[in-house]
Amino acid sequence: MSSPERPLQFIKGVGPKRAEALADAGLKTPRDILFAIPYQYVDRNAAASISALYDRLRDDVWSGTSHDIASANSEVSIMASVTHVETRSLGKSRKMFTAAIADGSGTSAQLVFWNYVQHFERTIRVGDTYLVSGIAEYDERWKIIRFTHPELEKFDKDDADRVLQGSILPKYRLSQKLKSAGITMRLMRNIAEHVIDEALKSEVDPFPDEFRRKHNLQPLKTALRALHFPGSHSEIDKSRYRMTFEELFFFELMLATRQRTRKSSGRGIRMEVKSQRARDLVDKLPYHLTSAQKRVINEIMKDLSSGEPMNRLLQGDVGSGKTIVALLCMLNVVDNGYQALIMAPTEILADQHSRTISSLLKNSGVKVELMVGGQKRKLRNEILSRISSGEANIMVGTHALFESEIEFHKLGLAVIDEQHRFGVAQRAELKRLGSNSNIVPHFLVMSATPIPRTLGMTLYGDLDVSVINALPDDRHPIMTQVVYSSQIETVYQKIRNEVQQGRQAYIVYPLVEKSDKLAFKSAVEHHTLLSESVFPNLRVGLLHGQMFWYEKDDIMKAFLNKELDILVATTVVEVGVDIPNATVMMIEDAERFGLSQLHQLRGRVGRSVHQSYCYLVTKDHFRYVLPRAHAATERANAAVRLRTMEETNDGFRIAEVDLQIRGPGDLMGTRQSGLPEFRYADLVTDGPIITAARREAFAMIATDPQLRKEEHGLIRERLIRDFDQKSYITVA
Repeated sequence: MSSPERPLQFIKGVGPKRAEALADAGLKTPRDILFAIPYQYVDRNAAASISALYDRLRDDVWSGTSHDIASANSEVSIMASVTHVETRSLGKSRKMFTAAIADGSGTSAQLVFWNYVQHFERTIRVGDTYLVSGIAEYDERWKIIRFTHPELEKFDKDDADRVLQGSILPKYRLSQKLKSAGITMRLMRNIAEHVIDEALKSEVDPFPDEFRRKHNLQPLKTALRALHFPGSHSEIDKSRYRMTFEELFFFELMLATRQRTRKSSGRGIRMEVKSQRARDLVDKLPYHLTSAQKRVINEIMKDLSSGEPMNRLLQGDVGSGKTIVALLCMLNVVDNGYQALIMAPTEILADQHSRTISSLLKNSGVKVELMVGGQKRKLRNEILSRISSGEANIMVGTHALFESEIEFHKLGLAVIDEQHRFGVAQRAELKRLGSNSNIVPHFLVMSATPIPRTLGMTLYGDLDVSVINALPDDRHPIMTQVVYSSQIETVYQKIRNEVQQGRQAYIVYPLVEKSDKLAFKSAVEHHTLLSESVFPNLRVGLLHGQMFWYEKDDIMKAFLNKELDILVATTVVEVGVDIPNATVMMIEDAERFGLSQLHQLRGRVGRSVHQSYCYLVTKDHFRYVLPRAHAATERANAAVRLRTMEETNDGFRIAEVDLQIRGPGDLMGTRQSGLPEFRYADLVTDGPIITAARREAFAMIATDPQLRKEEHGLIRERLIRDFDQKSYITVA
């Protein structure tokens, strides 16, 4: 067994039990340690002083207008010594342990522990020096900085002296299981010192010298060593850049190979650009297409006529007119003798698409079929027969379209609306169904959830992207306002005024029914209150996800037909429902919702020439109501979300803020989207690196599709090894 692969248990201080805990964390060999780079570093200059932190947080106390993201979420580290400890009894059965810390800056801070009090009583002693890491909160009442259950790393005298003398110490990620096994930060540093040299011996840099010079990249071994044993923060920055660029480059190279292989397969359907039915529909529309819509249609038509399978993402903010763009392209496909389908995430939206398309295509000779769950067997068989025979031209449906019994006659274009609600596996299944007759359909996915540019280049890097970045000329920006509970009567009066003018309103709640565990308002409970007490003279309907599909359908039809003035609902109305007459959106407990949800809900109004309004209702002192375990972070994030909604209607700006708050995994759902977990790259901050890596990767595949050039040999081997690209890169 070569030394880079030898077990870690034989290193001094490890042993079998700790080696087992390390293995569970994915650290089995010296090479694993080599690539488990530190996530943070400690030195005297980088650690904050308590005094400086006190001054900053005192000025940043949430005032209703300050919503700086960095101060909202920033974890800080302080090196300080314990000056006093105390245990307080809170009632008969609960205790709180506190420790005062100081760092010589003239100001002290407090550590607070509610759980495992006896453990901290035993382990934290006056005179101990710790690196304290966590969210710092300024207590305005007691004028003190407080950390609640922070991460503590105890420094022995040697480490403390090293830091005081200017050394930079790495911090490795330690799970609770590693800590329980007795693996400390000092032991991790000791392991790294023992194994890095032997682990580096077998590492080969995939990038040739010229490539590194072009992109100002350090050699691989230099970068890895510096990340574990840095001499300066400048070294750390250069090394992180090298590893981040490498990681993103190979990911983008994988996307480039897949895109090229797909486009060069030669199995796409070549469509004629001219479509009489599409021209007829444009002529009879009661509005003019925007320049952005025309541009996107041209981009899609260029794909359809290329003879290569189209795989395109169509992004557009709520109300930007994506559906009519998709319909015009589907008509082109129909006029070329093929079928088209559009798939929606909910039956409500599928039914609405079916009604809208059927109305627009009345007397055109185009047969539109709707397929959703719950249809009677006889009707379903009739629909399936018309699809397989080719009598059906456009199919509209939900996941029911994935069922194996369906056979398309000649599927030429598949459109997925709200693509983020469909998993990768479902999209692949749709492609399989469309290719039953050896015809690879064109593929268009649409999203009304704007995707930040950096995330889009990774998540959808192998798709071509079109963006509708303008709303129709007759649309007014939605006026958005944060309203406190004590002011809610003003919103109720605004709703009454709008209804008197013939308009309608939504009132959205986070819960269906009242919960004993969650202190949020519910739709069912407040529907009764609103209909009986607040709006006794208005027609108030109720819609939520626990209703049967036909009940939801009836309610939405009633609202669409103006048989209801107000619709009390949950987030079931978030996606796609188009009620042009609705001009007011009131969202209760608005701090409970994410930015994307708030933006989607707001998009249910503002869909006509009438001025629309969105009211974000929150508790008068919601910052004190949120669970205390994460009060500082939750309070600040809530402020960011609500104020961002007030300040902009731009979905892409909102998505950027959402990415900063939640991170890419939470924003898109890693498992749902297929987004990998990057070891080095940060999709929030590494936009310029993503751009550079993507440009280089796609340019390399364009000039050397199979990576056969001598200088690309190691790159080719690495790509096949890491991404299983044998089906895209031919193996000699």
